[in-house]
Amino acid sequence: MFKSCFVYAYGLSSCLILILGIALALSNVFSQIVERVVEKEIVLKNGTDAFDAWEDPPAPIYMQFYFFNLTNPLEVLVGDRPAVEEIGPYTYREYRQMEEVIFQDNGTKVTAVNTKTYIFQRDMSRGPESELIRTVNIPAVTVMEKFKNEPFYANLISSYMKDKGEGLFTTRTVGEHLWGYEDALLKAIHAFKPDVDPYFGLFYKNNASNDGQYVFWTGQQNYMDFGRVDSWNNQSSLNWWTSDECNMINGTDGASFHPVITKDETLYMFSSDLCRSIYAVFEKDVTVKGIPGYRFAPPSEVFANTSVNPSNAGFCVPAGNCLGSGVLNVKPCKKEAPIVMSSPHFYQGDEKFVQAVFGMKPRKEYHQTFVDLNPLTGIVLQAAKRLQVNVYIEKMDTFSQTGNVSTVILPVVYLNESVVIDDSSVAKLNTVVVEQYVLVNIPFILIGIGILLGGVFMLMVCRHKLPESTAAERQPLLSS
Repeated sequence: MFKSCFVYAYGLSSCLILILGIALALSNVFSQIVERVVEKEIVLKNGTDAFDAWEDPPAPIYMQFYFFNLTNPLEVLVGDRPAVEEIGPYTYREYRQMEEVIFQDNGTKVTAVNTKTYIFQRDMSRGPESELIRTVNIPAVTVMEKFKNEPFYANLISSYMKDKGEGLFTTRTVGEHLWGYEDALLKAIHAFKPDVDPYFGLFYKNNASNDGQYVFWTGQQNYMDFGRVDSWNNQSSLNWWTSDECNMINGTDGASFHPVITKDETLYMFSSDLCRSIYAVFEKDVTVKGIPGYRFAPPSEVFANTSVNPSNAGFCVPAGNCLGSGVLNVKPCKKEAPIVMSSPHFYQGDEKFVQAVFGMKPRKEYHQTFVDLNPLTGIVLQAAKRLQVNVYIEKMDTFSQTGNVSTVILPVVYLNESVVIDDSSVAKLNTVVVEQYVLVNIPFILIGIGILLGGVFMLMVCRHKLPESTAAERQPLLSS
């Protein structure tokens, strides 16, 4: 009798364990517990791993520059299609530390400037910074664009350029193109207008400097606000574009993201390089150094023409002047220089831009911007920001220097700013991933135990009944 009670009690226990496991699996309770813990721990607060990584990123960041050397300048001046040769990379180690960090509003916000310093890496580069690159003369084009409708000044400037041998194109070293050189035309204008800087470089004054003061949300009140930009240079919105939507400052600075990320989210990022906010959507599952992640990338709609994405109308400046899909006219925020931004090789852009310049070969694996994130912690596992600097060129009747050039968006250089999580961070994150895996799978472990115990229970029941049936079958034989 005692044995039968034990067997059935054992069976009841196995059923209860199985039911408990199924209930926990359906309620997703352990996964929610893990997420709630992470949401509370990942906050920009002194003494936390999240703050340390935000203040001084441990993973090495590299900035690579690929120039487009113009090979047929004389032909371009008579209207032929430009032909360019991609030359690079010229690689720099990037250090980007948050400085002047001050917490505000009871720790809910933090102000900081992100100082970036670039150190040339000769061993990771195609050649030295002294290599020569021929490309469009951006200072000259900017000045000509400014005075093209003022014949008196245009004639003076054109004569000066002829005297100094300045033309539509120029040949400078990599270092000069990037970090600056004294330009003869700008120097002459500086003598009359001291506010005009006589020096020019694509990233002039960008080394060992910052792009202004940011105010970030710390995530203390809401984990979704972790690292989100509240204001930039004391402004909560921009003023370069023609719609409130396009002038919005949305998302983080692209270096950090909130924890507990889902595949159906849209991640927003503000880029001062682009003078606007962009967004990225889930693309695929990835694994980086053994850590699971989600890849997010900007869809083509981000830079699409208004026929595809009407909300982009505000980026057409002046109002109604839309260049096409895949390019962004940033002239208003680049001191009126005719700069146009795009993805490298006009990836995701209109085919007309690709065909207008010989040498364009857009490829997703080389030219796509993306970020790989661990979905639980929001930590960046791998990322690549890829942008191309172009110049809008057209014939100007008041300047003989433009010849009969065809209107074209000419690529100058593209950058690839990339990072891969360091091994020390991988070790820390692995611990979190393992803990998550164990906790989330507790319900399934219970289900497995319940099934196993149930199997043992069935075996015990069968063994318990077998002797009685055997005895009953043998009774007639013994009586005969």
